[in-house]
Amino acid sequence: MASSSPAGSTKPPSQGPLGLATHPLRPSDIRSDSVEGARSPLDVAAIRRDFPILSRRVHGHRLVYLDNAATTQKPLVVLERLNHYYRSTNANIHRGIHRLAEEATALYEETREHTARFLAATDPRGVVFTSGATGALNLLASSWGHWLRPGDEILLTEMEHHSNLVPWFLVARERGAQVRHIPVTEDGRLDLTRLGELLTERTRIVSLTQVSNVLGTINPIRAIADAAHAVGALVSVDAAQGAPHHAIDVQALGCDALSFSAHKVLGPTGVGVLWVKPDLLERMEPYQGGGEMIREVQMDGATWAEIPHRFEAGTPNIAGVVALGPALDYVERLGYDAIGRHGEAIITYALDRLRGLGGLRILGPTDPTERSGAIAFADPVVHPHDLSTVLDQEGVAIRAGHHCAQPLHRRYGLVATARASFYIYNDRDDVDALVAAIESARRYFG
Repeated sequence: MASSSPAGSTKPPSQGPLGLATHPLRPSDIRSDSVEGARSPLDVAAIRRDFPILSRRVHGHRLVYLDNAATTQKPLVVLERLNHYYRSTNANIHRGIHRLAEEATALYEETREHTARFLAATDPRGVVFTSGATGALNLLASSWGHWLRPGDEILLTEMEHHSNLVPWFLVARERGAQVRHIPVTEDGRLDLTRLGELLTERTRIVSLTQVSNVLGTINPIRAIADAAHAVGALVSVDAAQGAPHHAIDVQALGCDALSFSAHKVLGPTGVGVLWVKPDLLERMEPYQGGGEMIREVQMDGATWAEIPHRFEAGTPNIAGVVALGPALDYVERLGYDAIGRHGEAIITYALDRLRGLGGLRILGPTDPTERSGAIAFADPVVHPHDLSTVLDQEGVAIRAGHHCAQPLHRRYGLVATARASFYIYNDRDDVDALVAAIESARRYFG
């Protein structure tokens, strides 16, 4: 089997829990590769060898995977951890006292501690595992919604993913609250000149994305959080698009809650993370009832388990949580400084190549240092869905549609866009393949 370490080193791995391989960071993990005509801090060719799916061919072409904002591909170390768990350790957690149950529980709770460190959180009791960022935001909206009264206000933004819109709409309707939005400027930034009038004594909750999944805009979370706290509001950050590209420090961000999905940070699907300040989590009502989240049940009522377990009813995705650990290891060993510089270089190159096509309407900031990960665009000749279909025939995988952000598209007078999104295993060749495929689609549609 191929090496499961970043950059494919042959150095023998150290041993982690239950004898699973871990790999220390080496200088060879951060090497140069040609991106944007400069030296990239990542050895992209070596990284690609850690991802089996990237070796396959699609319609006779090599796979050019540019749908990373939807989900990232999985390295061998994550696949191996999933396989190892089910082959050697599978058991339910927090319940049995036999060997397998104790091992599974230890791995699950070790991942909670690892995730807390990943978020620079001081107390792992603030980490709740969910089914995804959507599950985390629904949990948060439901629980914080208990504190809302008629006339209270929830402040969102015009660039939110539906997962950070619809749960708040449901809560607002139930509690008689009002939802307001920070508008987006023509160049894809939040219009913070409106923040003073939007934050009032009625504002109870502010929830916003760290990075837009359409515009790629990186939002000034700390400044907004400070302003929100000044009027007594709680602040939730949707870091689903931020966590793959930027180191997360919940203390520095100044938020009260933060969520992200494992599958967007090289991990398995079906796993999400919700972090909440532990003293605040203690005050929150459970989102679901059932096994594992209780302390004691009588015929007429129940009391809850300690945090975070009161928010993890039933049997969770144990294998997925356990496999999140090596996914976080992988990005941490590469280093977010290197990941960020690589991402900025490839976004810079991609913006330049796409603008060179002429006629494309590219959404989001023009300065590549103010955006991350994704580039959404509209072609005047080819509809996004047609474009995606033709690109697929060339082996290039992009996303087409409204990207679960209909209000944002409506703000720009669009129904849909095409979106290319990049990650650690993409390079200049992938951008060139994207541009060549767009040119081919334009020729086909005249």
